[in-house]
Amino acid sequence: MEEESAVGLMGALGAIGDGIVWFLQNIVMAFYNFGYAVSHPSLWLDWSDKQAIMRFVYYGGSVEFFFVVFTAFLVVTAIGFWKNGFMWGCVRVLEGIANTLGRVFCWAGLLMVLQQVVIVFMQRIFTRPDISFGFGIPLQFDISWWAEELKLYNALIVALCLTYTFVQGGHVRVDLVYAAVKYRTKKAIDMFGSLFFMIPMATLIWMYSWYFLWRHLIVPKPSASDELDRLLMKARALRWNVETIGFSPNGFTAYFLFKILLVVMCGLIFLQAVAFFYRSYLEWKEGEESEGKYLDKDVLEAGEEAYDHAEF
Repeated sequence: MEEESAVGLMGALGAIGDGIVWFLQNIVMAFYNFGYAVSHPSLWLDWSDKQAIMRFVYYGGSVEFFFVVFTAFLVVTAIGFWKNGFMWGCVRVLEGIANTLGRVFCWAGLLMVLQQVVIVFMQRIFTRPDISFGFGIPLQFDISWWAEELKLYNALIVALCLTYTFVQGGHVRVDLVYAAVKYRTKKAIDMFGSLFFMIPMATLIWMYSWYFLWRHLIVPKPSASDELDRLLMKARALRWNVETIGFSPNGFTAYFLFKILLVVMCGLIFLQAVAFFYRSYLEWKEGEESEGKYLDKDVLEAGEEAYDHAEF
């Protein structure tokens, strides 16, 4: 029994050691993979070549791409630990991206309301089966197409304003212990949540949504389990098969846009998780006087925040 236990322990230690070696090797190879991708862009960006499309599909959800992003995060974080001003700059840029997208695409809500009003008038008052507008070449679709297209505006708001709302403090937060702990403990909780909840969640959803997107754009349908060689073989029969089927006969025909928005949303969540980790660390290090530093929050009136988020 003791010998079997020793063999089992040695096997477990060996597996852990192999895992650590694999992890470190991928970090080292990330520099080579990034350099090779930048120096040979035609291999994955020249979409006139079917194999380039398959390489793009493969690498977008691959281990290599993950370690390139992860290694970049490690390098930027290390520089930020050395020079806090650089890290504050990263926070301002990343939060600026979230704020800019949110402030632009929040207007989709107004477009959604106006379009719904037009649909009601055209359908109930003018009894028109379609809506046509445009200059020179009119854009004409059935009313059911315009009615289903309203979902796209809603998706734009959800996907592209999600991180904006996070920066502005507009999400509902369920608080069990956070409010009762000290300031530095709060920042430690924020850092832990960024690293072990936000980033893994964004990565996991990206892995599923990436192939979910491409299975509705091309055939043969790629799979997350396919190796690069297999995808390159599939490239011989590759053709575009963009999803254009609506829920009704004359309904909205661009549902692939929702899949694209899902991928973009995952990327924005990942970037905001990094920004939140950096902000939490800097506020933890510099103390309470740095809380909200460089935070660009919208206000309705002097001293009034645009969001009054609820905490339970």
